[in-house]
Parts: sequence; structure tokens; C-alpha cells
Amino acid sequence: MARCSSVLHLSHLGLRLCAPLSTHFPSNSHIFVANTYSTNIKVRSYFKYIKQKILSPPSPPFNHVCQVGDPVLRSRAVAVDPAAIKGPEVQKVINTMVKVMRKFECVGISAPQIGVPLRILALEYPQKMLAEHSSISRKVHGLTIQPLRIFVNPELRVLDWQTVLFQEACESISGFSATVPRYLSVEVSGTAFKF
Repeated sequence: MARCSSVLHLSHLGLRLCAPLSTHFPSNSHIFVANTYSTNIKVRSYFKYIKQKILSPPSPPFNHVCQVGDPVLRSRAVAVDPAAIKGPEVQKVINTMVKVMRKFECVGISAPQIGVPLRILALEYPQKMLAEHSSISRKVHGLTIQPLRIFVNPELRVLDWQTVLFQEACESISGFSATVPRYLSVEVSGTAFKF
């Protein structure tokens, strides 16, 4: 009867079968023992496994932009209670919005785009983005620097119904852009903050 004992080795790569500690085979045995590892077996990191089991998945507000198909983008955003605007929860949402907007170099972002179904909008058009356009393009499209503004419970009113076409992209439809008609002049109202 053959006897073989092995050790399981716990490392940052996961569980791994190590070389046999001792083997006792009869001299006439035709058993071949090789210390090889299969290259087609994916070894999961033990730390990744523990992290997945112990830590819960991320919760809103996310540090990424939700993509088309996410239910939060189709649900109706809820108005923010004016008394809660200065509270830590709403301020966390606003700070995350600004961080994500600047990370992805967006002109604007809404709270639902980071997974929070609240009526909050952040807008900014800094010098860096303006410099990417020629002076002719700036003049034709009326582009100017816009400081960071946060609108809570925004309302939109059209001032000039004439439309102009702009090539635009949306971070919630990553990798896609289209020519979009926009009103020449609008007014956005609501509780606004300049930073």
C-alpha cells in the first residue's frame, strides 16, 4: 500500500499543493510523482477572496459614473429637503460629484450619475477645457469659462427657443458622442452654490 502525505501552502496567491513530504512506494512500483503546476488553472488571491467575503460591495455615492442600463438613471430623482443641504449626507454627495466630474473631465454631472437619486447638478467649464477649442470655435459657440456651480433642486426655463448644434458626449454612455441640438439660452434656477 502506498502512502503519500502533502502540505497545502497558504500564500498571497491562494492555496497551493506543495511537494510530497514523504513517499513510501514498493520498489517494483511504476508510479511517477511530478512536482508540476498546471498553467491553465487560475489561482485566486487569498486576500481578494477574503476581501470579497468580508467587505460589502461599494454603495452610493460611487466614485465612478453609472452607465446606461442602471435603474438609477431611469428613476425619478427626489427633491432635496432645503434643511438637509448643509448636512453631511448631502455634502458627501456634492463632494463626490465634484471629484468624479473632475476625474472624468466632464462639463456637468448629476447625482443619479453617481448612484444617488437626488435632484443635484454640478457644472463647471474651466480654462483647461476652454483652451482645447480654437478662438473661432469659442466665438461661434459662445464658449466662456464657467466656475464650479452646484444646483440643488434645479429648474430649467428656456429663454431663447432657437437651437444650436453641439457635438457632445455623456459619461453615462461611455465611448459615444453625438450632435445634439441645444437651446440658445436657458435659465437654471434653484438653490445654487459657487465654489
